[in-house]
Amino acid sequence: MIRVDITYESKQIKCLSYAKAITINEIMDEVSLPFCKIVAYKINNEYVTGAKLLEQNTRIEIVPLTTTEGYRIYQDSIIFLFHMAFYLLYGTKYTVNVQHSIGDGVYCELENTQEKVEESDLKTITQKMKEIIDMKAPIQKINMPIGEALNYFNIFKRFDIIKNLNYGNTRTIDVFNCREFYDYYPGNLVPHTGLLDIFELCKYGNGFVIRFPKNGTCEIDGKFEMPKILFSVHQEHDKWLNILKVHNIGDLNELIENNKISDFIQTEEALHEKKIAFLADQVLARKQTRVILIAGPSSSGKTTFAKRLSVQLRVNGITPLVIGLDDYFLPRTQTPRKADGDYDFESIYSLDLDVLNRDLLALINGEEVVLPRYNFITGVRESSGEKLALKDDNVLVLEGIHAINDVLTSEIPNENKMKIYISALNQLNIDYHNRIATTDFRKLRRIARDFRYRGYSAEETLMRWDSIREGEDKNIFPFQETVDFMFNSSLTYELGVLKKHVLPQLLAIQKHSNVYNIAQNLITLLGHIRDIQDNLVPLNSILREFTFESVFKY
Repeated sequence: MIRVDITYESKQIKCLSYAKAITINEIMDEVSLPFCKIVAYKINNEYVTGAKLLEQNTRIEIVPLTTTEGYRIYQDSIIFLFHMAFYLLYGTKYTVNVQHSIGDGVYCELENTQEKVEESDLKTITQKMKEIIDMKAPIQKINMPIGEALNYFNIFKRFDIIKNLNYGNTRTIDVFNCREFYDYYPGNLVPHTGLLDIFELCKYGNGFVIRFPKNGTCEIDGKFEMPKILFSVHQEHDKWLNILKVHNIGDLNELIENNKISDFIQTEEALHEKKIAFLADQVLARKQTRVILIAGPSSSGKTTFAKRLSVQLRVNGITPLVIGLDDYFLPRTQTPRKADGDYDFESIYSLDLDVLNRDLLALINGEEVVLPRYNFITGVRESSGEKLALKDDNVLVLEGIHAINDVLTSEIPNENKMKIYISALNQLNIDYHNRIATTDFRKLRRIARDFRYRGYSAEETLMRWDSIREGEDKNIFPFQETVDFMFNSSLTYELGVLKKHVLPQLLAIQKHSNVYNIAQNLITLLGHIRDIQDNLVPLNSILREFTFESVFKY
């Protein structure tokens, strides 16, 4: 007898026995599972197809669309389907550039042309995608010699992929094929097109958005609403990349190969400094601004940003004064609790909002306050004995996960506040069809910093990532469109610097680990980029917050 355990997120949900060898597809045809779409199967943390023949006791891990891993596979598969339909309709006349994530989708534009995709085109493409879905056409992963792959990508005029291959050092490449269409994706795709019936194409501005199901569900979330402030920051950064003439990893590798990367780094860092100086100028121009509120997700570089902004404020004759929100925690006995009974220190209501607003109002009104200090050992707020008063040339700076939530400073008039959101909104892509997720940039930053400064392994950092994201989804992202300004802290060149810091840590993650596949995705991503020396990074760079030897003290 052959025993087959079907598991989901490491938990057994079915145990079956068979008298002879059987394929996964045959098992799934006779088993009912409570998942809307299973997009992949894994055995020993390796992806396998439904045609896999099981001849001995086996543990199958199913990957539904509703998981983080499944969602990523589904997104890439929808993008693959779109490009297949686009090719079948228009051939190689146009190239579609998948620029960046936005809302519940990805924003795309036609590359190197003044023409635009119109509403009528999107309807035609949608119809073609549905035709391919109805075919339930197999999507096959083929390990192909580089020479053969180059021939295909020349036919498809995918010179972006060819540039990457020219700077690579592998003899083969995994290519995905569906009928006559070939494309490259570094991850995994669904086994057939019949699974890809949940998507939407929406016209926006000069381009369009490919929408995916709402994260964690199997349905599109109502009418699309563009987060306009976030989108404008993405567009601004895209203009920067046009100035720098770098959009894909192949362009960056070309600069490294030709010893031009140092000039590129200096230019990009200068663009950062110019934006920070602009924000300081806005504080000067807005005479009533007395409180600057800074928030952003993990590994955005908030600490270095705040320090560099402080430098530019002093250039403008403004002296910033920092107030630590942690010192305004409620007594531990009054701290809210989570459903499991643990203290919820991330809740905005773990702070004494009344006392915080009282002190801020007093300072704005020219009064002197004695700042508190929270005793984390006793769980009680005490007096620090430190007195603080605002002079005409002072502003208060508050940085924390709740800073841009108006509940935090509900008593402070809006004209006295300036809210700044900071995040590493990556615009660098692998190629025109493969974006690099912003969350991957932040994971790599966090791995580097956690290992160097906190002694955590990459595995420990990745194991905590879902919990980190849960807090961000609740406390930060819902408020990003309420801010006055956004700052994009990503640096196009940073993958080449971070690579040497994080790759050994990622390679140390064993195959049995729950985060093995996440680590493999990051290893594959880093495999596309060439190394960049640490000494080329300016000492005041935001990137130094995650590596070492920053001019700032943390």
